[in-house]
Amino acid sequence: MDRSDLDTPPPAHKREEPPAAQTTDRVFLLVEHAVYVALGLLLAIAAGVALVGAAGLLWTSIIDVTQADAIVQVIDRLLFVLMLIEVFHTVRVSLRSGVLTVEPFLIVGVIASIRRVLVITLQSSEATHGNTWTPQQQMTFRYSMMELGVLAGLITVMVAAIWLLRRAAAHHPSSDSVSSG
Repeated sequence: MDRSDLDTPPPAHKREEPPAAQTTDRVFLLVEHAVYVALGLLLAIAAGVALVGAAGLLWTSIIDVTQADAIVQVIDRLLFVLMLIEVFHTVRVSLRSGVLTVEPFLIVGVIASIRRVLVITLQSSEATHGNTWTPQQQMTFRYSMMELGVLAGLITVMVAAIWLLRRAAAHHPSSDSVSSG
């Protein structure tokens, strides 16, 4: 007997699952697919409603051009719609392939962080308006700058993670996903 024969494990015997386990597995898979379909429909409806709301805000800002923050609100709504569409895409891909990918969640994180940057920028510009600064305005400005710094770091990390995932996917096609069960 050769030594290499001792190092290799014996062949695995395929064990047949009991019928109850197979039925349970099929039921759970059907429930999972039904939830994905319902989630996808709700996301599509929410994205449509948000898009109509963004169009309404845009129309209002076109009519009343004196409101500077109206355009920021329109951009904020459009970024929200983009986040919904990205999650919708993830649900669609998960339903089709049975695999949950990581990259869309990172993209949603980047978009959410950019939305927050827009809100902070608007709040900071309102807080710094005027000739004199109250202690409350100074504190708000300082906290806003710290939060912007943290968000910049977070966006940088998420973009780097997306880049690394894409780079790894080029070398190993299935390395950017995690099985959903």
